[in-house]
This record gives sequence, C-alpha cells and structure tokens, in this order.
Amino acid sequence: MKKILLINGPNLNMLGIREPGVYGNDTLESLERMFCDYAKSRGVAAKCFQSNHEGELVEKLHEAHFNFDGVVYNPGAHTHYSYAIRDAVGSIATPVVEVHISDVSAREAWRNVSVVAPACVAQVKGRGFQGYCDALDILLDGAAERLGEGFEEVYAPGQVIIAGKSARREEKQ
Repeated sequence: MKKILLINGPNLNMLGIREPGVYGNDTLESLERMFCDYAKSRGVAAKCFQSNHEGELVEKLHEAHFNFDGVVYNPGAHTHYSYAIRDAVGSIATPVVEVHISDVSAREAWRNVSVVAPACVAQVKGRGFQGYCDALDILLDGAAERLGEGFEEVYAPGQVIIAGKSARREEKQ
C-alpha cells in the first residue's frame, strides 16, 4: 500500500477562522478527514501533519524521503520566501505536490511567487479542499519530473501545473 504524507504549513491550523471569504468555513480537521477518506478510497494510507514552525516542516520533509511514497504540501506563507523549505523539498527523492486552497496567482502580487514549486512535481491552486485530492491523484498518476525554475512563465494562471504538461482538472462529481 502506498503511503502519502499531507503537510500543512503556517496558519493552516486557523482554517475556519482565518479569512473565511478566501479559505471557507471548514477546519483543518475537516480537511484532513476528507483527505484521509479520499486516500483510503484510492487504496492509499495517509498521514497528516501541520506546523507553524519552519524547522519542524523541514524535518518532516526529510522524514518523508525514507517513509513515504509522496507528499501533498501546502507551505502556506513559506511558499513565497522559505529557501529552507525549498531546499528540503529539493533534497528528497520523494515527489512533492504543492497545493493552495486559493489561487495565489490571482491574489496580492507577493503571493505570485513560489520559491518552493520549482522543486515540486506539480502545483495545484485555487481548487479549495478538492485541490488536495487532485494533488493525491497527480502523485498516484506517477508524476516525478520537477517543475524547475521559470515554470510559471509557461503556464496560465489558475491551471493545475504538472511538470512537462498542464491540465485543468475538472471538479469530480
């Protein structure tokens, strides 16, 4: 059985409270429950982790190298500036999909840059909680090539970005 790690970074413990107009009213617990249920339906064992601390997130990514087949990761604000997180993702062979609940490319200008995504095999944004399931599907489809530097110049905003191709995944019914 494949094992997938779901990691949520800073402030995602505040889902349901923080900016409900952007992130909705559902909690981190409901997100994790939904993700684990979906993973189970796909024959996958899922483990969830959230931290507001960069060092803990780096250590969890390092652990993933030895213990998981893939990582679904919402780095939160670390997306835009944490080279420590970027290097941790880049240092492991385990494929990582970066996911965001909102479409960060359609928000404030500073949110348009992801220093983490080039080390990831895909980026999913603006799909709400469904984006986490999309990210799991991408991992199960075998995505392994990293996006690389300059990837954002190749893809239109709002797309699900997978290394070597782009796809707009439709909402699953």
